[in-house]
Amino acid sequence: MRLILKLLAAPLALVFTIAAAFFSFILSMSDIIFGIASGLLFIVSVALFITGQPAGGIAFIVIAFLVSPVGLPALAGWLVKGLSGMGGGLRSFLRS
Repeated sequence: MRLILKLLAAPLALVFTIAAAFFSFILSMSDIIFGIASGLLFIVSVALFITGQPAGGIAFIVIAFLVSPVGLPALAGWLVKGLSGMGGGLRSFLRS
């Protein structure tokens, strides 16, 4: 029975490992782009506050936070780590 489970888990471990590596690479490339976009959006929000449009300024600050490295990219990094952990768990099961 254990051999059958290992045969079923082997392709899943491979898929999880490759997917985690691919998504980690994509995430590292997008960090630079999102950092620049966050800075530009913050500058636009400051300009909107200065021109007397606080609603637009608040909206742009929220969007800048979401694309900053502590917003949605951090959530994506957490998901990639979870995917990598699932692959690691399956690999340790295969080694046992």
